[in-house]
Amino acid sequence: MTNRVVRDVQVALPTGILASADVWIKNGKIERIEGGNSSAPVQIQNEGYELIDGGGRLLIPGMIDVHIHGASGFDMMDGTLESIQAVSLACAATGCTRFLATSVTSDMDDLLRMIRSVKGAAGQERGARIAGIHLEGPYLNPKRKGMQNEKHLRHPDLEEMTLILNEAGSLVKMVTIAPELPGGMELIALLKERNIVIALAHSDATYEEAKLAFAAGASHVTHCFNGMRPIHHRDPGLVAAAFEEEQVSLQAIVDGVHLHPAIVRLMHKIKGPEGMVLITDALQAMGLGDGTYEFGGHQVAVKDGVARLKDGTLASSTVTMNEALRLTNELGISLVDAVRMAATTPAEILGLLEAGRIEAGCEADLVLLDERFQVVWTMIEGEMIHG
Repeated sequence: MTNRVVRDVQVALPTGILASADVWIKNGKIERIEGGNSSAPVQIQNEGYELIDGGGRLLIPGMIDVHIHGASGFDMMDGTLESIQAVSLACAATGCTRFLATSVTSDMDDLLRMIRSVKGAAGQERGARIAGIHLEGPYLNPKRKGMQNEKHLRHPDLEEMTLILNEAGSLVKMVTIAPELPGGMELIALLKERNIVIALAHSDATYEEAKLAFAAGASHVTHCFNGMRPIHHRDPGLVAAAFEEEQVSLQAIVDGVHLHPAIVRLMHKIKGPEGMVLITDALQAMGLGDGTYEFGGHQVAVKDGVARLKDGTLASSTVTMNEALRLTNELGISLVDAVRMAATTPAEILGLLEAGRIEAGCEADLVLLDERFQVVWTMIEGEMIHG
């Protein structure tokens, strides 16, 4: 393993941007951070470190996407190692160093095939590391199904979920459910016992039903405002309940389509960067552009970067993590907060204690960005993966 010094970078720290800094990397971890270009090149050579010139660009911690379905023409539900590896590479190319492989509602055979393919790729990734699996469905409300295939939606089944969890081992880290369905609260209890993040979405839960779910152990909201009962002044619903619960974090698809800029700023104002995460919710069109795709048993048309079903329903997104970071910053949210929402907060939610931050002792998962937020290179555990 090569030890390195990334020289002359603007480092995104939790407390601010440290200019003209050097980041020392040893054995795949961040050894130290020095401001003001204090390390002489001769010292770097003498200590056996490879020098990487950052050129004054922005260095951020590797971003973590807790909700991605596909990329580069490949879908997690393909059930192949090739698909998982293709998404892993696409994530790394866009500044994401860890991700949750995310399912869509399907029959049991397809879901188990997806889980086995993720198990086969985990630990052998060619790009971004697999942080686990996010099960989005099948226990979702048809009334708020969005692009989820109604044919396979069903009520929570504890025996079925136990079978799924046994097949996945420890890989399932997040499950999105509609808590108001029969058996929903029992499912929350089961998932809580397994220390799995319980997320709510594709749900018609009332304010009262959502509050009960949060009290029982749900702690996250998937693609907030999308696929759920909207806020009304006499029927506040799930979103208002989540706003009131300090321990509940929210996902945001910041792509200029799924959320109005004022809503993104409102979420940030209420929750702060520690209670909000940026996601892509990307389908296989990410990185390919406009065209027609098969996704979740539906034909999806992507036009001008927006994915929709034939009836106009939004069908995931094509945004990348580096684009979401840029767009969030352009909405008036500070770069420090945007980086926290893209890297640090998701790491904390998933219990990744050595990821999501540029600090001594953390994994050297680093991304160098240019002034347009394009990825110059991506490093994972001290090794160059992209660029």
